Amino acid sequence: MSIAAEEIVRLLDEHGHTADEAALPPAADLLVGYRAMVAARRLNEQAGALVRQGRLAVYPSSHGQEACQVAAAAALREGDWLFPTYRDSAAIAARGVDPVEVLMMLRGDWHCGYDPIAHRVAPQATPLATQLLHAVGVGHAARLRGEDTVVMALCGDGATSEGDFHEALNFAAVFAAPVVFLVQNNKYAISVPLARQSAAPSLAAKGVGYGVPAVLVDGNDLAALTVTLDAAVRRARDGGGPTLVEADTYRVQAHTNADDPSRYRTDEEVEPWLRRDPIVRLRALLTRAGVLDDAGEAQIRAAVEEMAAHVRAGLSAEGSVDPGDLFAHVYAAPTPQLLEQEALLRAELTAEEADW
Repeated sequence: MSIAAEEIVRLLDEHGHTADEAALPPAADLLVGYRAMVAARRLNEQAGALVRQGRLAVYPSSHGQEACQVAAAAALREGDWLFPTYRDSAAIAARGVDPVEVLMMLRGDWHCGYDPIAHRVAPQATPLATQLLHAVGVGHAARLRGEDTVVMALCGDGATSEGDFHEALNFAAVFAAPVVFLVQNNKYAISVPLARQSAAPSLAAKGVGYGVPAVLVDGNDLAALTVTLDAAVRRARDGGGPTLVEADTYRVQAHTNADDPSRYRTDEEVEPWLRRDPIVRLRALLTRAGVLDDAGEAQIRAAVEEMAAHVRAGLSAEGSVDPGDLFAHVYAAPTPQLLEQEALLRAELTAEEADW
């Protein structure tokens, strides 16, 4: 693996054709990945609808980035760790977490919605790049314990402008931490284009400064992502240290429902990326190969509609809220000040109930 990424890794063109069938992952694996991408797209659509209905406070869609989401989750074993960002709900669901639990944080629940230890998925990180340092710490600790755990650390192009990104890469390189850094370069940090963030020839090129092998891969090509991430995970598991993978992709929809992308980009800019849809590309390949037909497509669509119905039902249920939770998990042993504040709140609530 080269220390510098000189050209992009691509196995499928925009029409799902390949120049090297021998380099493709097994067709059965690609079919599994296709199912997962269709589910990821449907999750994005359903979450967007729930925002409009007031069931979610906000949702950062990964529409168009489903190949990155699915490949990142699929590259890991059960005992490995995934460290996601706020835009990686589909990756968490692909990891096996109930999508209702995945979306709980975005509804405004007080915790991340799922058990990070049980799923080996860290809480979604809203601040840019902070999770990368946590990911390196988990990977380094696993290596010190003699475990073969690998950590997949996700971030976007905007995160590469943060100091935490550089600190994480440097520490991981020096201590050979088993971490794969996957940068989903979707071209914008909210409204800031990549050209205003970095003058490097690619974000993968940043690996050179840390002595970290780096790969630039087509982020809308599930086959190329699968081959690239599998190799990076295998290298980390074998003691080879970290790898930096830049996935060239695009944020098709708005940053979140609170964003107006028309203020900083044109429809003409977005349109070419619609033709590079990762789901359409892979569907074309699988259909030509005879692995996917209309009946199989119908089964996949029916399954994802069941998932969407499950999400709607789960997010429509009203949860019970205990104001005491504000104080319950601040310290292992509550401080006198916390106990005083909790008592004050309980007294106010009791008085309010009496007035009713």
